[in-house]
Amino acid sequence: MRQAGRYLPEYREVRKQAGDFLSLCKNPELACLVTLQPLERFDLDAAIIFSDILTIPDAMGLGLTLEEGIGPRFNSPLRAATDIEKLPEVDVEAQLNYVMQAIALARHELAGRAPLIGFSGSPWTLATYMVEGGSSREFRHVKGMMHDQPGSADLLMQKLTQSVNDYLCAQVAAGAQSLMIFDTWGGVLAEPDYVRFSLEPMTRIVQSLKSNEATSDTPITLFTKGGGNWLEMIAASGCDAIGLDWTVSLSSARSRIGHLVALQGNMDPSVLYASSDKVANEAIRILDDYGEGGGHVFNLGHGIHPGIEPDRVRVLVDTVHQESAR
Repeated sequence: MRQAGRYLPEYREVRKQAGDFLSLCKNPELACLVTLQPLERFDLDAAIIFSDILTIPDAMGLGLTLEEGIGPRFNSPLRAATDIEKLPEVDVEAQLNYVMQAIALARHELAGRAPLIGFSGSPWTLATYMVEGGSSREFRHVKGMMHDQPGSADLLMQKLTQSVNDYLCAQVAAGAQSLMIFDTWGGVLAEPDYVRFSLEPMTRIVQSLKSNEATSDTPITLFTKGGGNWLEMIAASGCDAIGLDWTVSLSSARSRIGHLVALQGNMDPSVLYASSDKVANEAIRILDDYGEGGGHVFNLGHGIHPGIEPDRVRVLVDTVHQESAR
């Protein structure tokens, strides 16, 4: 789940201190601080570094702005083949060093009490923002490129695949102990397009990380929102775990791929708007749906929403710890 965020008053105070979201992400000391804030409130079993999935496109010089209530915007979206051809390589050690510094600080501050998770957006998900110029419902421009200029789309995927791979390697070197790839928009694709433009780039990243001595033992979780129909193909990527949204039954997923990978998920975040009793009962239902044995990381099926009462998160975490023992 998005552990730090606008639902926490202490996070909102630090964000105000930073000035804006991007400034907070790029300040290693403050990013470390908000990474650790949720662990001060809740008995969480891991920490996830505070950052954003759009750090790589920002480093490529597309002119990222993040506005409250509007979302991400790129001043220079990629609309032509020449835009993609001119896209520079990212020197992650130099351009994204603020992320590595935040990871190193957080790992030091955690002092072994919980593992630290690093992450990146998937190449396809990054591409949707870079081509559309921001959030989208129709994905008109990126799907148009995918169908009419598949060579340009392939080239963009190649460049992003390399950058994401380098980025995740650097995160492990800085201290991340587990990695997640968020494929937020893979589920908007038809199956052949998902395989070509989303799953194959992620698979190349997983296989590269697994063949690298420095990252071969680092657990990797893939999460495709809306990807429930493709679990077997995702499991064949070589990842260690698959994140599930709330549209997939854990018991069904376990019967299909639970012998190959661990499963992560999958409470609907909207349940946290409900009463404490409802939150607890839904956590128990999800645990029962998975059943006995290991291999399940309890999580939300997507990021936590603003406006959630922090106490509901505490109820969820405490219920999982109390009930999972049985």
